[in-house]
Parts: sequence; C-alpha cells; structure tokens
Amino acid sequence: MDLILWRHAEAKDALEAEDDLQRRLTAKGERQAERMAQWLKPRLAPSTRILVSPALRCRQTAAALGRDVETSPALGPDTSVRAVLDAARWPNASEPVLVVGHQPTLGLAAARLLAGVEQSWSMKKGAIWWLRGREAEGAVALLAVVGPEWI
Repeated sequence: MDLILWRHAEAKDALEAEDDLQRRLTAKGERQAERMAQWLKPRLAPSTRILVSPALRCRQTAAALGRDVETSPALGPDTSVRAVLDAARWPNASEPVLVVGHQPTLGLAAARLLAGVEQSWSMKKGAIWWLRGREAEGAVALLAVVGPEWI
C-alpha cells in the first residue's frame, strides 16, 4: 500500500478571535500547493483516495490537485497518529491513499511507520512523504520526500 502524507501549505497566522479551522493559505502557500500538485498529478494513480482534514488550509492545499477529495474529521489539527492510520486503512487499503493534514501528527506518523516509534519528525509546510508498505516483508519503504521549494 502507498501512503502519501502531505502537510498543508503555508497558512496565515490565526487571529485571536478566528477559528483555527478557518485559517486560509497565504499567497506563498497557494504557490506551494500548486507546485506540489504539479509534481503529484503525473505520479498519482487514478484510484488514489484523497483524505483531507476539515481545516480550510488543508482543503485549499488539496484543491490544487483538481480531484475529488474526502474530508475526514479524523484528520483535524489535534488528531492522533492512530486516527490518521485508521482513516487511511493502513496497511490494508486496496488503493493508494493521500492524506492532507497537519504537523506534528504527520511527522509522528512517518516516524512510527519508518522507525517503529512516534518521534517528533519535522515535515516542512507543503511537503510530501511517500511511503510504501511492503506486506511480504512486513516493512515500510520511504519512496520520496519532496518539498515545494525543491522542485
């Protein structure tokens, strides 16, 4: 199973009275999302399931792909690694899954899958980590780490 973790692009800082879920991407964040979408589009299988946090900044990031997405409350800013993996049906999904979500959860999920323990791994804004579960070997391979400023 392929699991692609995509951290939302740069978002505006929250105003004191603003709901965190309503924070929008900055102009830079919009460019980051577009660059990553252009990199992802030719690489994503047509059957890829795209799961997105209900936060506006995540929905805007995913919208750059121009594909149907599934908004999942399980992927909100304060979610757990277990909730992310359950939503993605890791490691048993029959299709690739792209998760658009938040730090620190995505970094913790990558650490858990690759190192076997949840550690505070940094994931840059707008970056993706592409993982592949190798069922026969019971292992996880890291296929790519790509940030918007690297392409």
